[in-house]
Amino acid sequence: MTTDSLREGTAAVPAGELLGLPRSMRAPRRLLRMARRKPLGAVSAVIIAVMVLTAAAAPLLAPYDPTETHPRDKLQGPSTEYRLGTDDVGRDVFSRIVWGARTSLFAGVTATVFGTLLGSLIGMISGYAGGWADMVIQRIMDSLQVLPLIVLLLVVVVALGPSLWNIVWALSIGILPSSGRVVRGATLAVKTEAYVESARVVGAGPLRTLIRYILPNVSAQIIVMASVTIGGAILAEASLSFLGLGVPPPNPSWGGMLAASGRRYFERAPTLAIFPGAAITLTVLAFNLLGDTLRDLLDPRLRSR
Repeated sequence: MTTDSLREGTAAVPAGELLGLPRSMRAPRRLLRMARRKPLGAVSAVIIAVMVLTAAAAPLLAPYDPTETHPRDKLQGPSTEYRLGTDDVGRDVFSRIVWGARTSLFAGVTATVFGTLLGSLIGMISGYAGGWADMVIQRIMDSLQVLPLIVLLLVVVVALGPSLWNIVWALSIGILPSSGRVVRGATLAVKTEAYVESARVVGAGPLRTLIRYILPNVSAQIIVMASVTIGGAILAEASLSFLGLGVPPPNPSWGGMLAASGRRYFERAPTLAIFPGAAITLTVLAFNLLGDTLRDLLDPRLRSR
């Protein structure tokens, strides 16, 4: 066999197969290549993974009960006994931040999932149906967007009462209009494509068309939108907790830590505000950077550039 024939025979074979690498080893190699192309996205993914693992392993990582008080050790600085110090009633700040990660991530992720899924469903139906149905749905979305997000959240939480699940419902209502509009716009663009028209011609019903042909082609926008929205939802939950409308004390919450001792004793013990504020900033920034990276990877126009 000549050299030319060897080249022709191996030209279309991936490098992983030429080296004899199993399929289980090719996925990590792709992830490494992606990390080299998008280092900020890789760093943000690592930060998010650490935050999620921290929240999941809170009972193992926290040295103290987050609500346990030590009156003799109040307002202590970082030490070997209290890694990040204590607050005004002697509670361990590190333990409260670790447990507070559960509150923030649960509220942000759950509200984003509910709001994005419902908003995406409404947006797809509105964009595909058109006509009077589209007009009615969009007027309802406009009515939800009249009030600023923080005002809408305050109204819902005050009406339902401060609790973690009420915050989730309030955030979901706030996320719903924006996600619905984004998916509606994508649906309007997709439903005019030739393959959607062909599906209608051969007798595909509206439900089958939405699930089989439109949903796969707007899923990239949904994923990117959700990843960016999580950071805003976490920040909104922290804002509600800072205003005293979040998780009732003494349950740990990053925003609640800033509102209580972090605000009153900032000059005497600045770490009470610095550490929870840094946790909020780092988490929100990581989700925003991950959303930008996913947009670059999933958007065909940006990927081609």
